[in-house]
Amino acid sequence: MSTWFFLILLILYFLCLFTISWFTSRKATQNSYYLGNKSSPWYAVAFGLIGDSLSGVTFVSVPGNVATQQFGYMQIVIGYLLGYFVIAAVLLPLYYKLNLTSIYTYLGQRFGKNAQKTGSFYFIVSRLVGAAFRLYVSATVLQLFIFDPWGVPFEVTVSIVIILILLYTYRGGIKTLVWTDTLQSSFLLLGVILSILAIAGALHLDFGGIVNTVMHSEHNQIFFWDVKAPNYFWKQFISGALIAVVMTGLDQNMMQKNLSMRTLPEAQKNIIWFSVVLIFINLMFVSLGALLYEYIDVMGITAPGRTDYLFPILALDHLGIFAAVVFILGIAAATFSSADSVLTTLTTSFCIDILGWDVSKQETSEHKKQRHIIHVLFAVLLLGVIIVFNAINNDAVINQVFAVAGYTYGPLLGLFAFGIITKRNIFDKAVLLVCLLPPFISYYLNVHSKQLFNGYQIGYELLLINGILTFVGLLLISTSNRNKQVKL
Repeated sequence: MSTWFFLILLILYFLCLFTISWFTSRKATQNSYYLGNKSSPWYAVAFGLIGDSLSGVTFVSVPGNVATQQFGYMQIVIGYLLGYFVIAAVLLPLYYKLNLTSIYTYLGQRFGKNAQKTGSFYFIVSRLVGAAFRLYVSATVLQLFIFDPWGVPFEVTVSIVIILILLYTYRGGIKTLVWTDTLQSSFLLLGVILSILAIAGALHLDFGGIVNTVMHSEHNQIFFWDVKAPNYFWKQFISGALIAVVMTGLDQNMMQKNLSMRTLPEAQKNIIWFSVVLIFINLMFVSLGALLYEYIDVMGITAPGRTDYLFPILALDHLGIFAAVVFILGIAAATFSSADSVLTTLTTSFCIDILGWDVSKQETSEHKKQRHIIHVLFAVLLLGVIIVFNAINNDAVINQVFAVAGYTYGPLLGLFAFGIITKRNIFDKAVLLVCLLPPFISYYLNVHSKQLFNGYQIGYELLLINGILTFVGLLLISTSNRNKQVKL
């Protein structure tokens, strides 16, 4: 199929995003950039969060990984439900009570400025790395099937994508992103549904045939009970709950949209509905993976050496024009949703937590200029990290994302847990040092887990270990003085 056809699809998709941006960014203010004027509809935020949570990693990696992980990924997804309940019941009431714009302001009020900056630092590192991984996998697919035939370097492809993202996020901020993410979630959801239908058509399956094929697939095992294995159910379930808490509830990127709603009940309703829908969507993605492997078995197609390429190759080279169009629109949505909101929330956290701006006051022309510069600089940083990943990446992206999250989100988990659970204060100047040590200790334990723990392999529970180590470290530098305690 002509690469021109795919390019035109991408251009049309971007024009849709730009149109939304133009309408939502008119008369843009500081309040609309950071909090969307506190007027975001809960259903739009809930639907838009799907795009943020799934991205290109889910769209490409999860179906391909079914061959090695089977449906074990669903153990983590089931754990998400517990994590989202904690967010709705504990974290959102706290954030709304304190009327926060940056959630790391809580750490500043609870412990001190160094704690706030440390929390923001770990968020910036975590999100920059995570967004880079997600954008990398999407851009790699676009590069392989559209830009490589024209001899366009990968660096140029990624640069174009990031420039396009800058064009529609530069002014509108959260107010724009709520609606662009809604569009992108729609295309991601349509992408997986229509891809399943395309494969079903190729295999001559009706709805009952789809269900029967998935249920009898050799890859459909969900629950694993080997205690020593990385995919042991309870490890995966608890890790999933913690991943949801830290990658949503302790993540400025996800929470900034939730804080853009009028009331706490609306934000809680958004989280509950989002968590339920996410279960079914992820089930569709692993089912898609089972159908893809059924297809190559029936057709006698050799699976690619890299599982991330399974879905793209079949969609673009084997399943016809309908599947190709669906895939391109889905991967386009994944590409842009991977990075657009990140640039805005990184800017927000840096301005409020690192620079100490008071965004409740009228924005000066100088601050507005600086905000725009910071927004662009984070885009440049994102580009640099992606280029580095392109040079060194050699593993399934989905595993890398969560491995990185285990090291970088762990200190955030420890900080917030210590602040909420205990009534103790800490020696604020020592916070950064305490939070730097656990990731290194966790890395050592992870590398040598088999030797240290009688064959036991650490998996996604690395996040919990990291958080506990941070909690213990904070306990060692704590005092019983309650003068600075934020009352819950």
